[in-house]
Amino acid sequence: MGLLGLRIWAAQEFLFAGWTKLSAGGSAPAWFAGLDFPFPHQFLGVQLNWLAAGIGEVVLGFLLLLGYKGRFAALGLIYITYVAVYTVHFNLGWAGWRAIETDEGLGFKVPLMLGLMLFAVLTQGPGRFSLDAAQASMSPKSNQGASKRVSST
Repeated sequence: MGLLGLRIWAAQEFLFAGWTKLSAGGSAPAWFAGLDFPFPHQFLGVQLNWLAAGIGEVVLGFLLLLGYKGRFAALGLIYITYVAVYTVHFNLGWAGWRAIETDEGLGFKVPLMLGLMLFAVLTQGPGRFSLDAAQASMSPKSNQGASKRVSST
């Protein structure tokens, strides 16, 4: 149940963030144009970075929610979170690890918590209540192993 809770919470955060970007018409806001992007994103341009972030957050967030290709979705969202921290949430430097938003700028407390949730899914898998688990339980390979264990007792 714990991994399901982590997946649902993290997925809704990314789905909302991605939908917000895409529903704005795909045009990056002015504040986004002034950001410094990490390699190789600096070569993609502002509009493509905005669109890629929005699409990535929605698609990978949906996969995470369903628990389908859960580790892949978690890894992709960790990367999106890294880019977000690098470009937007690190303007307080390391002092921002406990801050959400201050007069001095944005901290990275929320992205750090999301990253840790995603790391749990990456390392543990999406859990029992996921499409990945359902698919694994229906595969002939997993049923074959179960029958061997039963027949050997």
